[in-house]
Amino acid sequence: MRHPHSRTTRRRVAGVLAAGLLCTAGLAAPAVAAPAGAPAAPTAPALADGLALAPPMGFNNWNSTHCRAEFNESMVKGIADLFVAKGLKDAGYQYVNLDDCWALPDRDANGKLVPDPARFPGGIKAVADYVHAKGLKLGIYTSAGTKTCNSAGFPGGLGHEYSDARQFADWGVDYLKYDNCNNQGVDARQRYRTMRDALKATGRPIVYSICEWGENKPWEWASDVGHLWRTTGDISDNWGSMLSILKQNLPLAPYGGPGHWNDPDMLEVGNGGMTDTEYRSHFSLWSVMAAPLLIGTDLRKASQATFDILGNKEVIAVDQDPLGKQGAVVSSTGGRWVVAKEMKDGSRAVALFNESGTAQRIATSASAVGLPDADAYTLRDLWQHRTYNTAGTIAATVPAHGTVLLRVAADPDWAAHPPAVELGLDGSPLLEAATPATLTSTVTDLGRTPARRVSVSLTGPAGWTVRATSATSAATLPSGRALRTGWRVTAPAGTPTGSYDLTLRTSYRAPSGTPVTSTLPLTASVVVAPPSGTSYLGDLPWLSATSGWGPVERDASNGESDAGDGHPLTIGGKVYAKGLGVHALSDLSFYTGKACEKVTAEVGVDDEKGTRGTVAFEIWADGTRAAATGVLTNAMPAQPVTADVTGAEVVRLVVTDGGDGVDSDHADWADARLSC
Repeated sequence: MRHPHSRTTRRRVAGVLAAGLLCTAGLAAPAVAAPAGAPAAPTAPALADGLALAPPMGFNNWNSTHCRAEFNESMVKGIADLFVAKGLKDAGYQYVNLDDCWALPDRDANGKLVPDPARFPGGIKAVADYVHAKGLKLGIYTSAGTKTCNSAGFPGGLGHEYSDARQFADWGVDYLKYDNCNNQGVDARQRYRTMRDALKATGRPIVYSICEWGENKPWEWASDVGHLWRTTGDISDNWGSMLSILKQNLPLAPYGGPGHWNDPDMLEVGNGGMTDTEYRSHFSLWSVMAAPLLIGTDLRKASQATFDILGNKEVIAVDQDPLGKQGAVVSSTGGRWVVAKEMKDGSRAVALFNESGTAQRIATSASAVGLPDADAYTLRDLWQHRTYNTAGTIAATVPAHGTVLLRVAADPDWAAHPPAVELGLDGSPLLEAATPATLTSTVTDLGRTPARRVSVSLTGPAGWTVRATSATSAATLPSGRALRTGWRVTAPAGTPTGSYDLTLRTSYRAPSGTPVTSTLPLTASVVVAPPSGTSYLGDLPWLSATSGWGPVERDASNGESDAGDGHPLTIGGKVYAKGLGVHALSDLSFYTGKACEKVTAEVGVDDEKGTRGTVAFEIWADGTRAAATGVLTNAMPAQPVTADVTGAEVVRLVVTDGGDGVDSDHADWADARLSC
């Protein structure tokens, strides 16, 4: 049974089954040879062809349409039109790429590929001509196997490389995505090199995208084979998938560069499975990783917020920087990521990324990201489009799942800009209705110049009481100094549990007199005290919950799609009546109010995934990991886990993907209990 959400699984199963059938039958895999008369492969091939000197930018239909009927000539032309009309072409997007299902299932009598006349009545060349007339380029798709990945069985390129490449060139194709399904067990390097040589033999410049999902570590061998190579399985439109792929791609920074890029798969921005904050993180992190930027949403239906994200030229400039360096991890403690990318002009693009479900202060320094010593630096916020000076500290309070993307430089003209001022809020944003919470705001001058006439305000929902208990203004904040203001925040009696918006705002003047305002949106949660005694966690309300696929399920396994679509929790043949079913990557948090002592559970991969799935379980008490299992597989029985959570205000149940991606990672917190 295929994994319902993962085309990657279909690909892997198809390839493995094909290889297994060949081995079982004692047959040799078909050789991938050039046809008679084809030019011999060069003895030391290299791709110094001037293509993809920056990561390719464009569109691919798969993430928004899959193989549905809406993928057709009209759609492709409409996307090309919108590239021009919405300024995306001007921002650097140029490839309009077709994915699977563009062809008929059978070749013609001469072995040629046949475009589906229902989808593309004018043929592929007519579409290419239309796209080219807009000053754009056309891409196409096939697989390095006997069939493509779709179950309809469209023809793949294995054994037809030179003929197919010639057709693509004759049609005016500028980009080929070459997938990995139904590969008959033939060596990946051999298959992908054969198509490389076939494309080269056409004489047409065609960007070559290797899509073998990172299974054979193409970053180690493909720099002279393709212009980009997938490093992971397929992305999907959810936070867990994006996060898992990010973590797999980040360590590969040394392998990417001009003409040979790590490809963590296409963009999901605008498809609806994540928030705009999460999509900004997705776009920021792909850009700082110098990843290809291939839009995966149907732009004919896109919101203005989606266009604003995809069209941010300052973020795109990070991705397209001609030096071609992929950003490297500077730090990642507690889900507070700092990723820095060296730029050709000597500046650094710095992503402050908050993986966690609550706002976090993330800080680094100019020296830590590789900048030289200087009196001060300019700091450009690429989403706010504002420029400041900093004495060297690079810091921000970053919303849950958010990213602050900055460009920092040792610039002699730093004094022309106002000082950077950091906003923060100390104290727990968790409060019980009718019980005052004590918070402290901080306004810190990170700049080399003073901030003058500083004031701060904190506002909450209508009906809440928010009262300052100390000074809310300062005549001057010298460099490195902070205005600290105490606040008493009270939610009215009867306020329902849930999340509520708070806004921290400051205004100040630069030495030049220029007024500056800065706003930090925050979230407060109204909570209830945990019950005394021992309770099943599945019976308690949670503060926040993320799951890689589908919602977290109470007393059932994760069904990947809609609430209630799971099955009885089952690990190693044992069925559990109580517990929580999740899908990696997942993070569940519970308010324990410093009144609880222990969490216990039986944990493992749910039996419903057969032999697939690898996960690791962690229990966190506030910011400390209190227990961890290591990597568990489906072959292992349930493992007991116990954590001392004495004095913790919040307990988190975390499941990671075991380091190999999220495919089939159904994880059960069986019999999970909290003792208070």
